[in-house]
Amino acid sequence: MLTRTDLGVVDKKRIMQARRSFWAYRQHIHPAMKKGWWQREIARHLQQFYEDFVAGKRPKLVIQSPPQHGKSEQVVDFISWVCGQNPDLRVIYTSFSDRLGVRANLRMQRLLDSAKYQRVFSDLRISSRNIVTVSAQVLRNREILEFIGREGYFRNTTVNGSITGEGLDIGVIDDPVKGREEASSETIRDKTWEWFTDDFFTRFSEHAGLLAILTRWHVDDPIGRFIERMPGVKVVSRPAIATEDEACRKKGEALFPELKSLEFLLERKSIMFPPYWEALHQQNPIIQEGELFKPDQIGIIDALPVDRTKWVRGWDLRSTVEGDWTVGVRMGRLDDGRYVISDVRRLREGPDVRDNAIINTAKADGIHTKVSLPQDPGQAGKTQALYLTRALSGYRVTSSPESGDKITRAEPVAAQVNIGNVLMLRAEWNDKLIDELRTFPNGTFDDQVDALSRTFGELLAARSGFFTR
Repeated sequence: MLTRTDLGVVDKKRIMQARRSFWAYRQHIHPAMKKGWWQREIARHLQQFYEDFVAGKRPKLVIQSPPQHGKSEQVVDFISWVCGQNPDLRVIYTSFSDRLGVRANLRMQRLLDSAKYQRVFSDLRISSRNIVTVSAQVLRNREILEFIGREGYFRNTTVNGSITGEGLDIGVIDDPVKGREEASSETIRDKTWEWFTDDFFTRFSEHAGLLAILTRWHVDDPIGRFIERMPGVKVVSRPAIATEDEACRKKGEALFPELKSLEFLLERKSIMFPPYWEALHQQNPIIQEGELFKPDQIGIIDALPVDRTKWVRGWDLRSTVEGDWTVGVRMGRLDDGRYVISDVRRLREGPDVRDNAIINTAKADGIHTKVSLPQDPGQAGKTQALYLTRALSGYRVTSSPESGDKITRAEPVAAQVNIGNVLMLRAEWNDKLIDELRTFPNGTFDDQVDALSRTFGELLAARSGFFTR
């Protein structure tokens, strides 16, 4: 039987271990929690994240897993452990809703107030009173927890919330998109991405780390863009049901059977639309095929016809949204009434390079290819159209505002594609155009479709005798 002295020694060892190891800390704080290999694996990656942060490596960790698998609770526990290690750290936690942020805040308050926590990290304390805003006192409310006598704090906010004037050492993103409907909206995805790049990421200190935990909804969701464009991102992604043998489970086994059994997951799978199951539970977002274009009906040819083809090069100009393309599609109408796509140009450079590319492409196409440009509203759009028109003196250049939504503009050319009335010159750009047509309007990009729609519309409106080959 262990004596009181022995128990004291064991307890001290457990406390010391909890300070060094995040997994040991979780077991100390939550002795009755459900444990599984998945929980231990997340803890190991989080521990490595903190060690990399201390080493000045500016870590970026993305954890992708199904909903209701304990990731949010574990990350809040991790923040409390990190703040205990260094109470001078500034942590900003963001999520899609105020409710999630407040829940994380209250969980932090309960942890930091607990006797178990204070036995491990006695140097970190928060005010004993709930203070909404009191001058010269440490704040403790549902939006911020300031640590007594230290520089650090925990601040929770929402995506698109204000964090002006605040800095951070560790930024945490917990499910930045509310659900499938928001993730399917390009406007909302762009707005969320702009907030991350223009607000959230600008708050980072020199050696700050980024931690993101989420369920994937769309290939172009904010974290999808982050993974694609930011170097050095470490991604830990686990499906609800294994699709192949893994180190800790076999193909077909559940991720966290102690919490969500395989039977439970299969029941959910049976009632879900397959692409939604793949995204939400398997972390494998799939772009759904659109219903407008049937690109398999496009015939690919090795040489252009020699008849009197009428040509138009229609452009879609890159907007201010990061990731968009400027695209120019050259399309001709043949004597037999069919259409042929001869070239697609794509570029992401700024206005000067873009304008030069448009000018040089028109010169390469020749004077018998009409140039059609979208005219943005306002004086800036008119000025740009006037500049390009003057720069291409001697060429047929027209500009006009876009009218109607993208789908309405695309319907006429889609009708020709779907009856096999459109050909395409074999070239390296074929696959990207076909992919975009196939997924429109659900895909990541629609710039090629927009340019094609403009080109086709100009061909329909063109007067006969206007072109020669």
